Amino acid sequence: MSSSTLSPSSLTRRFFLRAAGVSLALPLLESLGGRAFAQNSAVATLPGKAAGAVRPQRMVCIGNLLGFVPQSFFPTKTGADYELPSSVEALKPHQKDFTLFSGLDHGVKGGHFAMSSFLSGVRTADAKGMPEGNITMDQRAAETLGGATRFPTLALGSESGIHGGCLMSWTRSGTRVPPISTPRELFRKLFVTDGAADVAASLDRLDLKGSILDAVQGDAKSLERHLGERDKEKLDEYFTSVRDVEKQIELRRKWAHVPKPDPKIAEPKNKDFVSDLPVMYDLIALALQTDSTRIATFEIGGDFEASAFDSKSNYHALSHHGMREESINGLIKMERYQVEQFTRFLAKLKSIEDGEGTLLDHSMVLFGSGMGNANSHTNSNLPIIFAGGGFKHGEHKAYPATGLGRQTLCNLYLSMLHRFGAEVKTFGTSTGTLTGLA
Repeated sequence: MSSSTLSPSSLTRRFFLRAAGVSLALPLLESLGGRAFAQNSAVATLPGKAAGAVRPQRMVCIGNLLGFVPQSFFPTKTGADYELPSSVEALKPHQKDFTLFSGLDHGVKGGHFAMSSFLSGVRTADAKGMPEGNITMDQRAAETLGGATRFPTLALGSESGIHGGCLMSWTRSGTRVPPISTPRELFRKLFVTDGAADVAASLDRLDLKGSILDAVQGDAKSLERHLGERDKEKLDEYFTSVRDVEKQIELRRKWAHVPKPDPKIAEPKNKDFVSDLPVMYDLIALALQTDSTRIATFEIGGDFEASAFDSKSNYHALSHHGMREESINGLIKMERYQVEQFTRFLAKLKSIEDGEGTLLDHSMVLFGSGMGNANSHTNSNLPIIFAGGGFKHGEHKAYPATGLGRQTLCNLYLSMLHRFGAEVKTFGTSTGTLTGLA
């Protein structure tokens, strides 16, 4: 079919392609009356060398869906030697290994609808007005790695949530990264090597994906002469998505024959999200230790059931406690468990030797939420704990909400990206690196 005879009906047949795990289509083009999406879920991978004497930096970002009760999270005293409130008191043995922040946020509003900005600083609705869209910190850091690890990033979390599943990780093209939801799925992804026949079939599928992309991109380019300026911008965004998929396919092909590491543990069984939480943390630690990845995100979301804590309400309902003492106590009980498992994760990273230090020394670990106070639907003063990574820790650092000294959470993210090795001048809504962080 020539470009001169393309019609809206033929566009539907021609550009909604679904085969071998690929779904690609043109964006909504007003000039032609078509409608479509560009998306992909391939994992970019490339064989890398074993880690040398200089240990690589890692990054782990953990977020919960509904924030924390402010009075049980934020200390009253700043500086060193502060007292940890009830929700975070389990962290006391590691108090010198992390910094607790007050006053950091993205300056956005929207309650649950703004939670997707946690690692980007940009709401999805505002992404088109930003130079790099709503790309999240993990994805931006992964762009510096090339193919050094089999999995540039791992996105973990629940697909059961208030607004359609895990909202932690977003690509440069504005695509939500779907998470790995269970320990067994994560274990198999990390450590189960395909047989020869499976590898051959996988390579065939990758070759097919590549040929589909070539065909779709060629057809799309032929449309440019028919498009207005606005549609040409949308088509350019589409080409960016296609190029991302092409890169991922090439990287994945290069890893196809590389055996996966032996974790020396049995494959875990899936139970429920609450029971599986420590297992997921253990597998993240193993992924870092084996250099299967250097970047992971983990969202504790809709599958975190309050019934496991003898509550008749669900997690979301408890977060809207209306200042009822019984509901607040039930919510704090859930928060304490989350912090206890995070504490256990920090202890595990500290116990693993990594060159001349520990895995925690060489891993930046962020723990927090894109929700400040779920009861009032606010996204200000986000609960943020930052551990490891070779930074100087041990304090509660408080920043003013407005005026002189105001800092955005993206300033911390810019500092983290610099430590990771990303040569970026800005990130999201940053105004510079975070002052007071050494």
